[in-house]
Amino acid sequence: MKHSYKNGLHDGIAVALGYFAVSFTFGMDAVTIGLNIWQAALISLTNVTSAGQFSGLAIIGANGTYLELALTQLIINLRYCLMSFSLAQKMDKTAPGWHRYTMAYSVTDEIFALDSSQTGTLSPFYHYGITSVAVPGWVLGTVAGAISGSLLPAFMMSALGIAIYGMFLAIIIPPAKKDRTILLVVLSAMGLSFLFSVLPGLKKITSGFVIILTTIITAGIAAKLKPIEDEADTANV
Repeated sequence: MKHSYKNGLHDGIAVALGYFAVSFTFGMDAVTIGLNIWQAALISLTNVTSAGQFSGLAIIGANGTYLELALTQLIINLRYCLMSFSLAQKMDKTAPGWHRYTMAYSVTDEIFALDSSQTGTLSPFYHYGITSVAVPGWVLGTVAGAISGSLLPAFMMSALGIAIYGMFLAIIIPPAKKDRTILLVVLSAMGLSFLFSVLPGLKKITSGFVIILTTIITAGIAAKLKPIEDEADTANV
């Protein structure tokens, strides 16, 4: 138990550093739409999801409805349910069942990748070790960004505001270069977002529902044109 926790702490340091950088931008964006430092920190502490939090900020800034916010979070973060199911199968069978619920709080893409990379069964305490540094890194980055956003002049905030776009480009370009399906999804999402912003009828749709519709349509196109093959089917080829 103690050994697993220490390994998780060690492996989680890199995740925490990356989270600090990304959540710094979230903190700056949060104060620009009127949230205070502690509200931004509370969002990061209770959500721990970059895409969900940034999309949520867009809806809050546009005075969207609770329904938009709830549906957007459900669709964007649905993948974490699947990740949690996967980790539940990998866990040590002797571990009490309540660990599955406490671990689900901090299942993110990066933490899931580390958990999945463990050979053999997964100890819950390895996951807790990662969480012990990753979540504070996410929250502290948010606080630092929010403090900077409340102190820096407007022209500097405007310049730093492009950091979020640079982050998203850094995330999507490498996989899009390797996989044409991902490239198709990215280009389709860009095209749909553009249509929603210029066509008379579509311009009236609020930003939250634009995110929801764009996600569903592009994911549906990709699933239809490039379905993931089952392992059994692949083995029989």
